[in-house]
Amino acid sequence: MRIALRWLLRIVLTLALAALIVGLWKREEIQRLLAVNSLFSKEKIVHNFSHMNEAFLTVNLPRGTGPTHELPYGPSFELPEGTDNWVEDRAVTSLVVMQNGQIRFEEYYLETGPDDRRISWSVAKSYLSALLGILLAEGSIESLDDLVVKYSPKLKGTAYDGATIRNVLNMASGVTFDEDYLDYNSDINRMGRVVALGQELDDFAASLQDSFIAPGETWQYVSIDTHVIGMVVRGASGRSVTELLTERIIEPLGLEYDGYYITDGAGVAFVLGGLNFTTRDFARFGQMILQNGFWNGKQLVPENWIAESTWPSAPTEPGKIGYGYQWWIPKNAHEGEFLARGIYGQYIYFDQPRGVLIVTTGADRKFRDPGINDQNIEMFRKIAQTL
Repeated sequence: MRIALRWLLRIVLTLALAALIVGLWKREEIQRLLAVNSLFSKEKIVHNFSHMNEAFLTVNLPRGTGPTHELPYGPSFELPEGTDNWVEDRAVTSLVVMQNGQIRFEEYYLETGPDDRRISWSVAKSYLSALLGILLAEGSIESLDDLVVKYSPKLKGTAYDGATIRNVLNMASGVTFDEDYLDYNSDINRMGRVVALGQELDDFAASLQDSFIAPGETWQYVSIDTHVIGMVVRGASGRSVTELLTERIIEPLGLEYDGYYITDGAGVAFVLGGLNFTTRDFARFGQMILQNGFWNGKQLVPENWIAESTWPSAPTEPGKIGYGYQWWIPKNAHEGEFLARGIYGQYIYFDQPRGVLIVTTGADRKFRDPGINDQNIEMFRKIAQTL
């Protein structure tokens, strides 16, 4: 009996030691996975969204050595009735309203501040669209009707074989992908764990084999499509998205602070949602887009690309919100009205005829409730019309 107990104790101690060794070896991966699993919890979400570098691998996006492009303050104004309730209900963390290049309103909420580098989520998709437009104009990408496999051979034989760049920009790839953020086993959450565990998103994209319809036939929001655009950009240029975005957009903007991208285990930027900047630095990008790509005396993004990419060209359902090349176009939008949008309440809203730009970040855990996006857009319109 004693011999059996000694052997049992040895086995338990051996297993405990093995678990400790594995835990130390995989400590960072385990910590990241635990952080991801609590990323959206009620108690931590506001803090987490300002400290994504605590949960993920990241790469710096240096602002460069040039001067900061100042955003002057214009005359203040009273926000329209109902804004205070909207800010509280939607867990808004920052709100910047600009008109004609001047800040008309700026405020931070829920103990966040102007120095917080907040996660963009899918607002990042619109940054990548601007970068692709630059490469297209320069000829690195010959045509939007080129197949994506021309620039990313790794995707041959996958669900993306046969899709064009235009199809993927429009979120009309036809690739089967479950975007349910609340389902632990959905494709979007499996992809999040790939990033958290330091695995490679290129491999994840290449593992997708199923399509539900032919490319270009219908619109379905598929975030991995944006990663494929990133693969095209890397293949066409021979450079990383991080290097290109920093050189062609970030440094010329004259930001106040460095930004950073979340990356996968290979150091590849999480282009579909991993940008982190301060609210004012998001506003600098937005103001450049509002000005049709012109900034500080230079045309950073081709004017015709901004017009084309913000046009509702995707095959969305009639009467629903429209989609362009990684930009959203509201229902009943007037010309020059469009937006970038991310989950949990991240927005850059544009009203070009009025010269209005609105940037808001949030931690809205009810962002998927019916009608919330429409309510947000109506609030932006109300603010723009009040100026």
